[in-house]
Amino acid sequence: MARGLFWLSLLVVFFILAWSGWNEYQKLEAYRVWAEDFEQAKYDIYAIIGVKGKEITWGKPGRSIPDVLPKLLLNDVDKMELLVNDQSVDLANLPRKGKPVIQFSFIEKNKPVVKIPFTEIDLAAKWLTYLDNLRKNI
Repeated sequence: MARGLFWLSLLVVFFILAWSGWNEYQKLEAYRVWAEDFEQAKYDIYAIIGVKGKEITWGKPGRSIPDVLPKLLLNDVDKMELLVNDQSVDLANLPRKGKPVIQFSFIEKNKPVVKIPFTEIDLAAKWLTYLDNLRKNI
C-alpha cells in the first residue's frame, strides 16, 4: 500500500512537470511566430519586446499572443532609464541583484510612464543601450 502511494505521487509529479514543460514550449512557439515581424526581439518570463523601426511593442508571454499589444514610438519618449528595485542606476555601475525594469517617460506629460520588466540586470542594460542608440539615430 505504501509503495502504491509513493509511486502514485511520483506519477502525479511527473504529469505536473510534463504539463509545465508543454506549457512553456507553447509560449516559446507563440513568441517565435510573433517575433518574426520584428528587427529585434526579446523573450523572458516577465515580458516580450519587439522593435521594428522606431516602434516598440511589448506584452506578457503566453501560449497565445494577442493581436493587439501596447506600443510606443521612440520619437515620443523623453527619458529612458534603468530601474533596479525602483531605484535609478548608473549603467557603468550595475548592481548584482534586484528587479530590473526599463522605464519610459514621454514628452507629453499626460501619458502614463511605461515600465517593461526584465529578469537580468545585464540584459536590461544592454537593451537600454540599444534603444537609446536607436532613439539617437532618429
